[in-house]
Amino acid sequence: MPVRSLFARSRTTAPRRATAVTGAALAAGVMLASGTGAHALTAAPGTAPSAPSATVTTAATATTAATAADVGGRPVMRQLTPRVRAELDRAVRKVLRSTHTPGVTVGLWAPGKGGYVRAFGTADPATGAPMSSRFAMRVGSVTKTFTVTALLRLVDRGQVRLDDPISRYVPGVPNGDHITLRHLAEMRSGLFNYMLDEGFIKAYVTDPRRPFGTARLLAYSFRHPVAFAAGTAFQYSNTNTLLLARVVERVTGQSFDRYVARHVLRPAHLEHTFMPRGTEFPAPHAHGITNQTADGSVADATYWNPRMGAPAGAMISTLADLRSWASTLADGTLLSPATQAERLRTKATGIKGVGYGLGVFDNHGWVGHNGSLPGYQTVMVHLRSAHATLVVHTTSDINVHGKALSTEFAKAVTSVVTPGNVYAIEAP
Repeated sequence: MPVRSLFARSRTTAPRRATAVTGAALAAGVMLASGTGAHALTAAPGTAPSAPSATVTTAATATTAATAADVGGRPVMRQLTPRVRAELDRAVRKVLRSTHTPGVTVGLWAPGKGGYVRAFGTADPATGAPMSSRFAMRVGSVTKTFTVTALLRLVDRGQVRLDDPISRYVPGVPNGDHITLRHLAEMRSGLFNYMLDEGFIKAYVTDPRRPFGTARLLAYSFRHPVAFAAGTAFQYSNTNTLLLARVVERVTGQSFDRYVARHVLRPAHLEHTFMPRGTEFPAPHAHGITNQTADGSVADATYWNPRMGAPAGAMISTLADLRSWASTLADGTLLSPATQAERLRTKATGIKGVGYGLGVFDNHGWVGHNGSLPGYQTVMVHLRSAHATLVVHTTSDINVHGKALSTEFAKAVTSVVTPGNVYAIEAP
């Protein structure tokens, strides 16, 4: 969801240095850590199965992400030979050490190129237990890809239209007669991100295990003015996805969690992905640390309540499930070709090489989403030109020198294997 959006340009946080939470920090940023040891699993060859917070970007033209064409005569993706896997090990360990990340798992798969699955560092800094690629993990804003897919399945059934105003389904939304479902899915509504509201921040850091209802979260947002005319700018806001989930409930008469389980997760054959009801977290899982606390001190956020992210960022999944989901999302397996084309039609975000479509981004050719919430970060992307999938999980959300940990790991991996398509989120 990001509690701190990975698109946001947050202030710099040096390793191991605590800083008090502010509105911009809670809705913006990223990570810290402790141990730096690495534990490598045996390579698992295989083939892939068939955001700005308060920052507003006004460019509304479509972007063309970097293509995966051969670079200087080199192939789109390097063969994952033992030598390249060793190179990847060194690149990941370098980021692990420089960022003081407790633990990270990396999965990379491509037909005909081999596979790379590794776990580094510790799953629990208190005990030193090693990371594993088999753990369940909190995936943050990757949840948005499931939520928007649920909406788009209703579009395919003719039950909603992308250009319907949100006021048709949810009353009381500021500027609701002019904000469409498309604007919400594209992050171009202008609605205030409830996670930036000082009242929300105070309530959350005071008791991070407390439940938050949808009506209360929307109220945090709706007491702020709309930032711009709908469709004229890009501004990442969890409020948008929360409203789309409310549309799904109003149209289907089912709870959002139930509808997503039956109409997205089940047909996608994802057996270890779900929306938690509260703080539950199935074993085995890794512990996650954060400095999103009242005084900026580092805390174990493993059992904090992710439902404050709700359909914008609360889901739990695994490396294997996200491997499958990344290609399903990029290929449009659950949607009609026309609706999938709508989803992948990205527009400018103000970040070089990164465009945002309907609940999905194109980052230098890699299609998917990232996610962050207290204790965890995720990158889940698919490079269609190489049929390659990359999934990264970290056990911290503490930015180091203003950089998201999951972005740094994804950048390191793609710099080695797809030099023409390097995953990166950089200021323009």
